[in-house]
Amino acid sequence: MALFVSRKSPTASAAGEAAAATLPWVRWISLGAMIGAGTGSVLAAASSGLASYFARQLLTPVREHEQNLEIYAVVGSGEDQEIILPAALDTTSPGIYSIYFDGGRGHARIGGITSYSPKDGTVQRRVERVYSGELGSARRGWWGGAVYPDPAAAGLANEEVRIDVDGGYAPAWLIRGDAASRTWAIMVHGRGATRHEGIRAVRTAKDLGMTSLLISYRNDGEAPAAPDGRYGLGLTEWLDVEAAIGFALDRGAHNVVLFGWSMGGAICLQAADQSIHRNRIRALVLDAPVINWIDVLAYQARLNRIPAAIGRFTQWLISNKAGRLLTGLASPLDLRKMNWVDRADQLSVPTLILHSQDDDFVPYGPSAELAEQNPRLVTFERFSGAGHTREWNVDPERWESTVAEWLAEVLGPAQSGRTTAGGHAGTDGTAGEQLADT
Repeated sequence: MALFVSRKSPTASAAGEAAAATLPWVRWISLGAMIGAGTGSVLAAASSGLASYFARQLLTPVREHEQNLEIYAVVGSGEDQEIILPAALDTTSPGIYSIYFDGGRGHARIGGITSYSPKDGTVQRRVERVYSGELGSARRGWWGGAVYPDPAAAGLANEEVRIDVDGGYAPAWLIRGDAASRTWAIMVHGRGATRHEGIRAVRTAKDLGMTSLLISYRNDGEAPAAPDGRYGLGLTEWLDVEAAIGFALDRGAHNVVLFGWSMGGAICLQAADQSIHRNRIRALVLDAPVINWIDVLAYQARLNRIPAAIGRFTQWLISNKAGRLLTGLASPLDLRKMNWVDRADQLSVPTLILHSQDDDFVPYGPSAELAEQNPRLVTFERFSGAGHTREWNVDPERWESTVAEWLAEVLGPAQSGRTTAGGHAGTDGTAGEQLADT
């Protein structure tokens, strides 16, 4: 969930998650000036303009990704291709990633590092597969953590289904598990991402027998947009998760496990708190979740050298009716309702949090603090060396074994279904595509 450009890395922070929006600051400062002029305060005008820009960065869905990663060269041919990129935090991290190019029409899976030259500022990595486009002619793109273009590319048989939500239908992928299991996994992607983000968790759920539902939700470019066209940061999107739970229950599920990445984690927490189906939610698995939006906004303000007072004013704009003209929100968002550190004793669902201490977009501190405040229900698994929502990419074996073991303990064998012996298999009985680094 890249709210703004990270000062630690020039590349995008998560698969399919947008880099910084490029709206001119002057537009929002000018709007603030018109509002502030009535009070005769130039300072107030400038502050409201900057705060509104900051708020809009967070709340407005980004439809186009910034191609902020230069591609120096692609060498070799066929199955022996390698790509040369600028050395940065993301591009020098171990593991498996994606590079998107040609405005997103091109997509390649990028594997391990073969050469790294700090002196030249370059890194060379294996190209494991080009799914679409001509990588050899690409000059710019963006880095991502969602490895597969669809479940089939991961060896997973799937069905395209539609979930009835406010305003129409939201597309989703249905990947069937063991018919004997009555527990479904519902995958909820992060801000600016798509349902592709959850593909990397499906094998773990399937090995436990669970059927997986990878959903879309309002404003993500696939599901119907919200009337105001703004993110609710979890306070509105959870209704689409509730619809997905209802879809699962209507088709034989007795219980669900919610998986959430980044803002998807905040959405899952709200669903577990507010949904009419909350008693059917057996567990939460949260990857780099937003536990406290107030903390994230304060961190992003510091990262982007925005004065703390303006950061607090941004929070006020988002949380109060008076800020709607500047934020575009139909209704204010209660940020306190999404502060799960303060609400730790109100969390009643067993929760596993996987979060990297090197996450430079959503700090891991609140995740760790929530586990300290509610150790009976919250388990915290700290990763290192991973960017935002890249825990699986850096160490898929650890991610999958941690989630599988925790879920097996929380759900019990009767609920989780059988565990597939002898490694991963596709839903059609064939072995899934093997990754070189796993």
